[in-house]
Amino acid sequence: MNTLEHKKTGLQTISQFFVTLLQRYLPDPFIFAIVLTFVVFLCVMPSTGQGPMQVVNAWAGGFWNLLSFSMQMAMVVVTGHAMASAPAFKRKLSMLAGVAKTPGQAIILVTVISAMACWVNWGFGLVVGAIFAREIAARVKGVDYRLLIASAYSGFLFWHGGLSGSIPLSIAGGKNIEAVTNGAVTAAIPTSETIFSAMNLTILAVMLVTIPLLNRLMHPSPQDTITIDAELLNETVVEVPEKANMTPAERLENSRILSLLLGVMGFSFIIYYFVTNGFALNLNIVNFTFLFSAVLLHGTPKSLLNSISQGARNCSGILLQFPFYAGIMGMMTATGDSGASLAGVISQGFVSISNETTFPLFTFLSAGIVNFFVPSGGGQWAVQAPIMMPAGAALGVDAAKTAMAIAWGDAWTNMIQPFWALPALAIAGLGAKDVMGYCLMALIGSGVIISLGFLIF
Repeated sequence: MNTLEHKKTGLQTISQFFVTLLQRYLPDPFIFAIVLTFVVFLCVMPSTGQGPMQVVNAWAGGFWNLLSFSMQMAMVVVTGHAMASAPAFKRKLSMLAGVAKTPGQAIILVTVISAMACWVNWGFGLVVGAIFAREIAARVKGVDYRLLIASAYSGFLFWHGGLSGSIPLSIAGGKNIEAVTNGAVTAAIPTSETIFSAMNLTILAVMLVTIPLLNRLMHPSPQDTITIDAELLNETVVEVPEKANMTPAERLENSRILSLLLGVMGFSFIIYYFVTNGFALNLNIVNFTFLFSAVLLHGTPKSLLNSISQGARNCSGILLQFPFYAGIMGMMTATGDSGASLAGVISQGFVSISNETTFPLFTFLSAGIVNFFVPSGGGQWAVQAPIMMPAGAALGVDAAKTAMAIAWGDAWTNMIQPFWALPALAIAGLGAKDVMGYCLMALIGSGVIISLGFLIF
């Protein structure tokens, strides 16, 4: 063996160090959520003056606030899995995956596809990226499966600067904007000043070049590469009985006419929705489209049921952990007699050390920290907007820039927050510790780019 061929680069050495470190010390995401719960519990009391029982009540009071969202995210996994497992869809994915011939090309292609899909819609991109990565893994020999899934997840960095970014869309709509921002903003801010601003587009463009290259350069040397057997990615095939031997019930279960009629009904609404609403994607219409695409692509109710049953096994992490994060959010936003919340204390701390030049950067960093505990774009805006927007206005910072600093901070630390990785990991069949070492490198790289963007513009 030629040892020169397998000599590691500096970036490979650093990334492998983080991969090994996190695989050894990063616990299951549920344990991570438990630890965060206790950390926030202990921090809230001295920061806000609340007693232990007050904090427990805030935790329990928020515990079920994400039930609707939890169901939506579970359906993202189930419907995305059902669509991707359909033979016709797999053939199309396979054709696209065939573009990549080498491990390096596979990593770049997955990152770019995921980033573009997440820019269009975060829910769509989160699922499509993981599904596409699985298909690439089945076709390209020698590609590291962990890095492939991490690359798919790194596309999630782009979502809050994109078309489904909850903060820029919220301020563009203008609804309750004056109340949410404590009077700092009184009129809607158009997306031309946020999503399509020169600053945001520049950050996106630089990241679209650098993040795929960073992921490519992190690919382990052959002796450290962990691949996956393509057979393990195949779905269990359920045998269909001969038509002549079917019972009346089995004929209904395997009826293509039923699936066709149901699919036509579903797509009649999908077409109507886009005609009347434009390209306004949300989780409900994404899931609806995935589900009825799966209905048509599978061809029979029995085939769809089998795929849904297999996909539902991947939802346990979402069902168990999301209520705990809702409880953490409840503690983070609960206020004591002073009117201060822990999220507010963190935000105020960064405001106190800011000036006109550094304020957007510190807003971004504070949003990244708050996102650990409030992993929701809408929730983060509700927590930070009343503090950061008036502070920015007082310093003479453009309101659109402050809002995008919060948005980018919210997207940034998702790279090391398992909350949003759960759907992608469920589809991939991996644990958080398998990919977080690579995601940490993406966090560092993107953090430098975004920070420079706010300092330069």
